[in-house]
Amino acid sequence: MLGRLKEIEDRMATIPEAMKAAVYRAIDEVICETIAVPEIGAGEVLVRIDTCGVCGTDLKKIHTGSHSAPRVFGHEMAGTIAASDTSAFAVGDRVMAFHHIPCGVCFYCRKQTFAQCETYKKVGTTAGFAAAGGGFAEYIRVMDWIVATGGLVKIPEDIPFEQAAFIEPVNTCFKAILLLNLEPDDTVLVVGQGSIGVILAALARRTGAMVLTSDLYPERHAIAARYGLDHPIDARTDVVAAVKAATDGRGADVALVAVGADALIGMAMEAIRPGGRVMLFASTQHGTAAFDPAAVCMDEKTLMGSYSASVAIQQEGIDLVFDGYRDGTLDLTQLISHRFRLEDCAEAIRLASNPKPDSMKIVFKPGLR
Repeated sequence: MLGRLKEIEDRMATIPEAMKAAVYRAIDEVICETIAVPEIGAGEVLVRIDTCGVCGTDLKKIHTGSHSAPRVFGHEMAGTIAASDTSAFAVGDRVMAFHHIPCGVCFYCRKQTFAQCETYKKVGTTAGFAAAGGGFAEYIRVMDWIVATGGLVKIPEDIPFEQAAFIEPVNTCFKAILLLNLEPDDTVLVVGQGSIGVILAALARRTGAMVLTSDLYPERHAIAARYGLDHPIDARTDVVAAVKAATDGRGADVALVAVGADALIGMAMEAIRPGGRVMLFASTQHGTAAFDPAAVCMDEKTLMGSYSASVAIQQEGIDLVFDGYRDGTLDLTQLISHRFRLEDCAEAIRLASNPKPDSMKIVFKPGLR
């Protein structure tokens, strides 16, 4: 036991006591600060962050005050193990970490509705303060239950950290696509071509379905075209009419709404055929939306949602990310438009919150100089 403690102490000796982090201090206020590097406990690891993406759910928390301050957000992360108290992972291993892992035994886990599991709702990675992901920092502590139950994933040497940082968001998108049970003769409308919209559309296309994509910006359609998405619709025009024209007047079989705008739900309902389905993917804020209830009843249209990741498809999602990079069919590093230092966190959050024609995925790179 003493030998094991000495080994851990020796490893920790190369780790600084303090680090930079983008700290959420109040609504709309994220500041680069120097805070203590988190200490790890039994069965835990410390990861030095290479890349962490900025997710729409991070922005929601920053802008709405849904979580108390101070916090360090960020959960789309990949990096290198700097200290380890488990034999399963060694210092120097390249890894990504899921910040949520379910218990596997509760009612919701038995129903495979993992995002509703109370253990899943706990956050198992932190840079300090109340656990909130922690990826907007130089180091994160990955807690024991995340490590022990498959939430820490080794990254092969041929996969860039920037690609691996997409494992968690790809899982969430893949979960949504699988829930839809798409068929090769389906027509799918994906509303919004930010990074998540492109991933959803690219995964939908892999089923053989015809995928229509709508967005305000031609620049985003040009990026989507790199993933074989070649049926763009200018969102400034009549999207419903364009979808009807592409489907002999019927409407799409499925509409995936990848934008958190309640006003678009009604449009999506109009764009699908009788018996079609609308899936909400980005509606993570409470609100109200107007749509015709008779469309649900008489036209038999379905309004459904998908949220967060699923451990049931974890390896499939990992394989999509790794193999997609290797064969070039899903090189997600092409979605990264801006890379920021932690010192420039205010600018990064501002840009991510106010997308421009040339902005797609925003990531933090703590080691960027």
